[in-house]
Amino acid sequence: MAEQATSPLSEAHNVSGPGEAPAAGPARPPATPEGMALAYGSLVLMALLPIFFGALRSVTCAKSKNASDMPETITSREAARFPIVASCTLLGLYLFFKIFSQEYINLLLSMYFFVLGILALSHTISPIMNKFFPANFPSKQYQLLFTQGSGENKEEIVNYEFDSKDLVCLAMSSVVGVWYLLRKHWIANNLFGLAFSLNGVELLHLNNVSTGCILLGGLFIYDVFWVFGTNVMVTVAKSFEAPIKLVFPQDLLEKGLEADNFAMLGLGDVVIPGIFIALLLRFDISLKKNTHTYFYTSFVAYIFGLGLTMFIMHIFKHAQPALLYLVPACIGFPLLVALVKGEVTEMFSYESSAEILPHTPRLTHFPTVSGSPASLADSMQQKLSCPRRRRQQSPSAM
Repeated sequence: MAEQATSPLSEAHNVSGPGEAPAAGPARPPATPEGMALAYGSLVLMALLPIFFGALRSVTCAKSKNASDMPETITSREAARFPIVASCTLLGLYLFFKIFSQEYINLLLSMYFFVLGILALSHTISPIMNKFFPANFPSKQYQLLFTQGSGENKEEIVNYEFDSKDLVCLAMSSVVGVWYLLRKHWIANNLFGLAFSLNGVELLHLNNVSTGCILLGGLFIYDVFWVFGTNVMVTVAKSFEAPIKLVFPQDLLEKGLEADNFAMLGLGDVVIPGIFIALLLRFDISLKKNTHTYFYTSFVAYIFGLGLTMFIMHIFKHAQPALLYLVPACIGFPLLVALVKGEVTEMFSYESSAEILPHTPRLTHFPTVSGSPASLADSMQQKLSCPRRRRQQSPSAM
């Protein structure tokens, strides 16, 4: 997962990296204070929505006995490896953009995220759309099956089952996908970005608080190094034309929906703290005190950390590693509350994975991130039940 830093006064297209000559074309007027306030406020709101609703849906996901809703649990070993994998991915993307034509790379990435985005958005809106379908709506079942081998050696690669309601959601999501593919409009980008973020918070579960601290601590170092130590992250953020970041124009008041002077926030700065906040919500529920103290504390801490990020960015006019401010806030505030309440031991002994089925499927194919249907999880669970194939894998990159 290539996280991006929040970038001040940045543009999604034709932006030169630090130390390079500015891109050819007419100079853009500086953003007005009103436009900047609107952009930053909108980014904060867009970051909070998937965290809040994704955390709520993660509770249902954890309690579900249906294999289709089973989350992917991140262990401490996987959390420790994650910053290394993320660094290799980020550096690889940077080298690709330096060596190969940016146009062709982004074309391939656009097609890839076009498919992912449709699946993610369909999974996101499906619970909402189901409330609007009439009771007599025809519900036909369909199946898309890919296998490998034949006879006794036949293995299921993808077993995609869906019904008529899912087709409606997929059709609606496809309209957004075509809009994004043809126009790369920032609204379509944000719809996909919000769907990815909500799916990530809902389906990626930390198994305990210690794992969360390892993951956030490692990505804290990763974010600071790649933003302050090099220009790699900022360059990739501006070159990468894919819905891996939330953007909002700072010149919306002047140009309307055709505005093109964007501020941005990487999805990693939403999903990574988000899965930790979701863990604390499940911990709150496990205490059976009918309070959500740790969830609300971490949620407020996230708002404080993101607001501080944007304030520092505005003062110094330089891209900031958002996790530099989010990680201490999201870990420190709840830990302080636990110290005051004398619940530190309970917090660090809580095991989220104990609330799920004993052998949680390790879903590492891209449909997991975007919200796969029931059949994919069923097929993966069947594979895991076979001793010769049972082995742990690292979490899928977002």
